Amino acid sequence: MATYSSKDIRNIALLGHGGSGKTSLAEAMLFVSGAIDRMGKTTDGNTVSDSDPEEVKRGYSLSTSVIPVEWKKTKINILDAPGYLEFVGEAKQALRVADSAVILVDAKAGPEVGTELSWDYATEADIPKAFFVNKADDNEANFKRVFGQLRDLFGISVCPVLVPVTGHKGMFADIIEMKAYTYDPKKGTTTESEIPSDFASEAEEYKTILYDSISMTSEELMEKILMEEPITRDEAMEAIHKGIISESIVPVYAGSAVNLWGITSLLDAFVGSFPTPLSKEFEKTESGEKVKIDESGDTSLFIFKTVADNFGKLSYFKVMNGTLRRDMSLKNATTGQTEKFSHIYTIRGKKQTEVDELACGDIGVIPKLSATATNNTLTSGAAVEYKKIKFPEPLYCMAIQPAAKGDEDKISNGIARLLDEDMTLRYENNAETKQMCIYGMSDIHLDVVASRLKARSNVSINLTTPKIAYRETIKKKVSVEGKHKKQSGGAGQYGHVKITFSPGEAEGLTFTESVVGGNVPKQYFPAVEKGLLEAMQHGVLAGYPVVHLAADLFDGSYHPVDSNEISFKLAARLAYKAGLPQANPVLLEPIGELKVYVPDSLVGDILGDLPKRRGRVLGMNPWEAKKGYTVIEAEAPKAEMLDYTIALRALSQGRAHYEFNFVRYEEVPGNIAQKIIAEAKIEEEE
Repeated sequence: MATYSSKDIRNIALLGHGGSGKTSLAEAMLFVSGAIDRMGKTTDGNTVSDSDPEEVKRGYSLSTSVIPVEWKKTKINILDAPGYLEFVGEAKQALRVADSAVILVDAKAGPEVGTELSWDYATEADIPKAFFVNKADDNEANFKRVFGQLRDLFGISVCPVLVPVTGHKGMFADIIEMKAYTYDPKKGTTTESEIPSDFASEAEEYKTILYDSISMTSEELMEKILMEEPITRDEAMEAIHKGIISESIVPVYAGSAVNLWGITSLLDAFVGSFPTPLSKEFEKTESGEKVKIDESGDTSLFIFKTVADNFGKLSYFKVMNGTLRRDMSLKNATTGQTEKFSHIYTIRGKKQTEVDELACGDIGVIPKLSATATNNTLTSGAAVEYKKIKFPEPLYCMAIQPAAKGDEDKISNGIARLLDEDMTLRYENNAETKQMCIYGMSDIHLDVVASRLKARSNVSINLTTPKIAYRETIKKKVSVEGKHKKQSGGAGQYGHVKITFSPGEAEGLTFTESVVGGNVPKQYFPAVEKGLLEAMQHGVLAGYPVVHLAADLFDGSYHPVDSNEISFKLAARLAYKAGLPQANPVLLEPIGELKVYVPDSLVGDILGDLPKRRGRVLGMNPWEAKKGYTVIEAEAPKAEMLDYTIALRALSQGRAHYEFNFVRYEEVPGNIAQKIIAEAKIEEEE
């Protein structure tokens, strides 16, 4: 691949609802540009983008692929991002280094949830957007309806550039030139013609919309359009270029990736109208500052993605400033360590090509960076950190059960590699429940994790419902005694305590002593406290730790020869076992603060579901960050929220999201507590 300067580079993220054809579009562009001589299919698992074995097996993208396409002396780095919500982290990685986004829309289905979310992600990333209405070859495709829906949803900045000619399959109208083009995928030819008369009035409607949009980019164009003077293609392309960069124009192109309809026109648009890495003057830093992009300045890179498989670690980067050359040494602004770039590569799917240098704005990969991870900045100049990718918090949790005994270490090592790669995963070894827990975006996400562990680390796991870390406490005051007495020939053991147990204010044990007359010598007080602390690790109802317990040692007795610390420790434990069942013990459960961000139209569905989860609604407010959304604030037991990720997605078609944070423990309702206690006893017996 030739060396390209910054002005001849385009970085374009492909987004859209799952199944809208992003990977097929990337494949079509590779074929049309001559990079491949045969188009693969996602269903056959032979596309350039979906090269991961798990992607081949499932038939859809799981991670972002970088697909460079060369067209008219321009390098177009296509970032093919997954469309399924489970893999939103991958889409955010692509958007962090893209200079624009093309959102694919199904010409039959129209805008879907993934379309809206893709728009939101690109808006959050602050990059220009365009639409490609794919699958125009479908017999039920209706571009006019879909275009109208796009304008209704996303505003009047949405304007047509390449549209299907109604009633003429395979024919498209270029609204800039007002010419028709017929694509023949079998012959690989494109035939130019006049727009058919039966489509002329519809084409004029589209032209009016387009001209209204481009007229806003310059006074000269506005005057020409008002005077009904002809607009040249170069003028229109330049106007669209300005409009895309200022985000006042969101162009719409139509076609069929499978039949190669409209692909050359789209590639021409990328070259002629879409932003270059230098179209924006500044790059944002993690501290919120702006640093000027200088293609001849100090070399700086941003690591936006990491792949860690059996072949080692591969870091994907974008050259944010200056030029990267082979054998350069760059300092990691995050860790302070220096990394040497002995070999640098471009990547297309899984194929790597070694290069000597990469210009500002280009994308490459490097293997085996020892002290560098996703979101790190490497630089030859001042230690500036570029703005990091903000990944969503994984809330869906499952417990990991090894399929074979003794595989715990293999599982931990395998997951450690996956954590390097997937920033929307979280792992914990829960000492309290004695479970290995993995947090992800959904059940499908964690199913992929399990499959990758099997493929990469040769270890099988079962995913089970995680245990809840319940607590126990008491509600009544009782006074009891505990006596430990043991005689075994020689020196015996004797400890005798009288303790009052009551609900305590502090979270743990509040231990006091009010012994008078030296009935229990002071040197045994710590042993009594220690015995109680040990006993509190195991409650009397279901074996869960006891909290908020006050214990006052008020009397007892001792033996001048047989008493010792162990005897009083054991006596305290006997008092605990005797006293707590009499003190009205209750089970406590973790309660969390819940915030649900939901479209206004779906608020009723969410409110209807929360009581089924024993949730208490505390209030509702408009969400300031997004118009038309409401924030529902509530509290709910953690036990009822284990599947909320899946349930909320079903209730809102993926439009809502939530946050959940532990706040306190509360008493479990009696009927539910009985079930938990019964299950704990069965488990203990097993």
